[in-house]
Amino acid sequence: QVQLVESGGGLVQAGGSLRLSCAASRSTLNFDAIGWYRQAPGMARELVATISSSSGGSTSYADSVMGRFTISRDNAKNTVYLQMNSLKPEDTARYYCNARAILTSYWGQGTQVTVSS
Repeated sequence: QVQLVESGGGLVQAGGSLRLSCAASRSTLNFDAIGWYRQAPGMARELVATISSSSGGSTSYADSVMGRFTISRDNAKNTVYLQMNSLKPEDTARYYCNARAILTSYWGQGTQVTVSS
């Protein structure tokens, strides 16, 4: 079983920044990709950003966060980060880490991000 533990959420004013962390219980290189998702109350969970486990670590972003959020990983620490800048009230949600393997995927418990206007 794989554990993913998210941290770094909190309350921030619009325009501020937060850095989320996703610590995995095993090497992040064991997964095809790791992504950050978010879910606001009453809304479907949506993909925010992903990073592949290939040597290049290719990344992808939702249009709504492109240019503001950056996903990165530290293989030595088995941790993936989401740097969030220029935060907007519409970024308010619970943010989840997901690690995807060939036949399965794993989810963390999430961390709450609240952006005040």
